[in-house]
Amino acid sequence: MSEDDPFEGIDVPGIEDVARAEQTLSVRIERRTYDKPVTVVEGFDPDVTDVDDVATTLKKRLGAGGTARETSVEVQGDHEDRVKDVLEEDGFAVER
Repeated sequence: MSEDDPFEGIDVPGIEDVARAEQTLSVRIERRTYDKPVTVVEGFDPDVTDVDDVATTLKKRLGAGGTARETSVEVQGDHEDRVKDVLEEDGFAVER
């Protein structure tokens, strides 16, 4: 135990929810090859949030393919409104 932090190692319930709420995410649509839309979610802090888990949740709930980058998630298709709703349900702050 460190002398600097007497609370080090104590498991605080709900700390993940606070960390998620402190992140402000932006959602936008990009047009890729052959004018295909891709929904891009940016602003994740990889130290706090498992971006792969968020990508998996979004892909399952939207029924779409996609990928996780270091600090962003890309979902195939134009799902801007639905992505914002899903992220807010999961406790993230999303720019409107």
